[in-house]
Amino acid sequence: MFETISNLIAAFLTLCIFSFLYKDNPFYKFAEALFIGVSMGYAIPLVYENAFLPFVYQPIFLQGKLIILIPSLMGVLYIFRFSRNLSWLSRYPIVFGMGIVGMGVPMSMHSSVLVQMRSAMLPLDNINTALIFIGTVTILLYFFFSKEHKGVYGKFTNVGVWYMMIGFGASFGYTVMARISLLIGRIQFLLGDVLGLIK
Repeated sequence: MFETISNLIAAFLTLCIFSFLYKDNPFYKFAEALFIGVSMGYAIPLVYENAFLPFVYQPIFLQGKLIILIPSLMGVLYIFRFSRNLSWLSRYPIVFGMGIVGMGVPMSMHSSVLVQMRSAMLPLDNINTALIFIGTVTILLYFFFSKEHKGVYGKFTNVGVWYMMIGFGASFGYTVMARISLLIGRIQFLLGDVLGLIK
């Protein structure tokens, strides 16, 4: 009985979300608000149990590590975002957050740029390394705007455009495949678990 009721509720909410394909309506807004509310209701206790207690409360009050007060107070400054007069205080933790993002630049350089350069410097002994080398060089030439893209140089840059379009198309296709797989899962749920048309 519980499974039947839960399946009916899930089917109703799924159809409410699908109703947005027609137009924005109260059913979609209800399902959207419910999803956000349930997500926040789940996330807040999760953060409290997995982040606040082990990394703030226990180190400060049980272990006496008062140095933890500094990042804790920095995090509290985010709350002032809701105040018109004191909202400027929330900029300080944002600045520190951006600084931490900046610390990730060397790692990004290593994982993206240096790996690409290493791949482009391998001996051209097979088709894969040759394609990587050609793609790297032609794409870099395309973004060199000091020279007009005409003649032989323009043909090289067109090869770079083809490489970029293939890469963007593959990324977009992967995204669409992921969304289609989610859609297939919902349709299988509606037709199988709820209506029993698929065994």
